[in-house]
Amino acid sequence: MTANPMSAATPSASPDPAAYVRLARVTKKFGDFTAVDEVSLDIRRGEIFCLLGGSGSGKTTLLRMLAGFERPSAGSVYIDGVDMSAIPPYERPVNMMFQSYALFPHMSVEKNVAFGLEQEGLGRDAIRRQVGEILDIVKMGGYGARKPHQLSGGQRQRVALARALVKRPKLLLLDEPLAALDKKLREHTQFELLNIQQRLGVTFIVVTHDQEEAMTLGQRLGVMNHGKIVQVGTPSDIYESPASRFVADFIGSVNMFEGRVSEEGTGFVRIECGELGCAVRAERAVACGHGTTVWTAIRPEKINISRRPPAAGAAGAENAVRGTVREIAYMGDMSIYLVQIDSGKMLRVTLPNITRGGERPLAREEGVWLSWHGSSPVVLTE
Repeated sequence: MTANPMSAATPSASPDPAAYVRLARVTKKFGDFTAVDEVSLDIRRGEIFCLLGGSGSGKTTLLRMLAGFERPSAGSVYIDGVDMSAIPPYERPVNMMFQSYALFPHMSVEKNVAFGLEQEGLGRDAIRRQVGEILDIVKMGGYGARKPHQLSGGQRQRVALARALVKRPKLLLLDEPLAALDKKLREHTQFELLNIQQRLGVTFIVVTHDQEEAMTLGQRLGVMNHGKIVQVGTPSDIYESPASRFVADFIGSVNMFEGRVSEEGTGFVRIECGELGCAVRAERAVACGHGTTVWTAIRPEKINISRRPPAAGAAGAENAVRGTVREIAYMGDMSIYLVQIDSGKMLRVTLPNITRGGERPLAREEGVWLSWHGSSPVVLTE
């Protein structure tokens, strides 16, 4: 279960021969501030790649360098094998969809979508045909005469997408494309984006701070922190095998404990963890020397909660601790339990609500046992 942090954090050490977009040690400085710090990354043709990070992590600056709005202070940007580092935005096979959508308020939907084609001097019939085709693809075929103020947020988002795609760019950059939509519409639009991308085969690079959005859209994710890409992988790789404490804590919810390796065996490691109050037995794929300080990360949904101790349960047992339920949040599809264990530390546990009624639910201040399988913990060394 444990990720090798070195291999996960430096995915571009061996360049991908199939890479369509390649960043080679790209750095961007604004005065003394380094916004992007020697980023190397390969993105495949036809892929949806999501750059995920918090505010100030460098993800938007990286996107702007791909678009040509910013020039790298060092390093190179390649698209389809051509160095684009000094190529202006209007000469790149790239289009960008902005968070604000940036639609012209005085133009109709058709005119907004046609604007880029008109600037290129395309014939009227060709423009009409291409605009009609792309509006049909984004399910806005009947709205061509409307102005942006006559559309809902989701409809404006589709028009902006149509305008970005009508010139059939090789690469589409999307900066927080769904941030302005409400939760339900955002979830629905995510799947529409996937369908459109699969139909057109355009390479998408999406910048977002929304983890659910990144994990829904992205075939691979790049997690950014302080100007660096700290891990690249599939959504499953990033969530199940984080390369560091930062990634484990940034993606989803996690319970994390510091401890020391007390035993190494074939296919497992045992960790003495004072703040947890029990020994942790974890399956692992990389060696951790005896006495090494490590951190154990356990996702809330991988913890079992019960009124009774596990089969071999006792205070201080392996992978089992006793605690008291302090808070409960009913979320509909699941319930969240905050359990204070005997050491005083608070653990987060989630359970799916798969039946109606049934056993009496756990209550606040009730004593419980928490346990987990040996495959659940991820052991992190940094």
